[in-house]
Amino acid sequence: MPVLTVALGQRSYPIHIDEQVFAQADLLLPHIVGRQVMLVSNTTVAPLYLAPVREVLQKAGLTVADVILPDGEQYKDWQHLQLIFDALLQARFGRKATLIALGGGVIGDMTGFAAATYQRGVNFIQIPTTLLAQVDSSVGGKTGINHPLGKNMIGAFMQPQVVLADTAVLRTLPDRELSAGLAEVIKYGLIRDTTFLQWLHEQMPALMAREPAVLAEAVARSCQHKAEVVAADELEQHDVRALLNLGHTFGHAIETNMGYGSWLHGEAVAVGMLMAADLSQRMGWISATEVKELRTLLLAAGLPVQAPVSISQADFLTAMAVDKKNVDGQLRLVLLKRVGEAVVVDMTDLSLVRDTLAAAGVTA
Repeated sequence: MPVLTVALGQRSYPIHIDEQVFAQADLLLPHIVGRQVMLVSNTTVAPLYLAPVREVLQKAGLTVADVILPDGEQYKDWQHLQLIFDALLQARFGRKATLIALGGGVIGDMTGFAAATYQRGVNFIQIPTTLLAQVDSSVGGKTGINHPLGKNMIGAFMQPQVVLADTAVLRTLPDRELSAGLAEVIKYGLIRDTTFLQWLHEQMPALMAREPAVLAEAVARSCQHKAEVVAADELEQHDVRALLNLGHTFGHAIETNMGYGSWLHGEAVAVGMLMAADLSQRMGWISATEVKELRTLLLAAGLPVQAPVSISQADFLTAMAVDKKNVDGQLRLVLLKRVGEAVVVDMTDLSLVRDTLAAAGVTA
């Protein structure tokens, strides 16, 4: 597979996408700073993949330590972030240490945030082991933790030195995690690439069957889109990068209200994207047929299309009011001007939002 680049001037970095890349010395070692390396993983991933990465680092004569966190979105908080700092301080790691995130989006976000803040910033590498992390969260430098009132509300921008997306590890991914990752893949087609979206309609059976070449192409095309958007608007200052949040405001409301970890991020985003499409139809921008086609694609990817019945419209709107895109208390949503073109919209009238929530089965 070709090497992709996130073009950020002197802070540009490569994304390697292929099988057996996560423990290749020639891809990993050039991006290590200093002699101290902290591996951050979780209880699910570490037994599978920590040893080969550790071996590569130790063979190079590096000092290697690790911290293993519990697995799940519910642990993406201050308490468990402190475990990373505890491990760094107990091992007496300094400013020339390197943190390596070996895991899914939670591990990547927490490790990146720790790297951004430990001694005011240390080196950081991403080795994503879930589809969602490979196609989205490992690229672009958004890191952080959740707050009980809102998802990802505390964090920092921290770009990695390299991303090693090993598609072979997707073979061990639970079916539910695979589907969750496909939600973010579908997002890229909806917001900027109708050709890719049509390809996903055609190739979804192969993706669900984990055909290696098809999965690798989906990862590569998704990463290319993410890299282009990040290069254009790294710090989300011009409403370009915000377009990557299609469905996320609705989705984050589901995660917040249901309790972090109850719904996977991609599952909540899938329902959120369908809500955003429904609202876009109500705005007169896309057709009912296009909304139906999206619903069909999400179902083919094994994703939910119905909001939880336990969340009220008031619950949704309260959670949606705590969103990073909002300005001066004004709700802002990413919608589809057309399939393949997303826009950020200031929602001054919430009646259409309420109509969308009602259509999704959310009670008043």
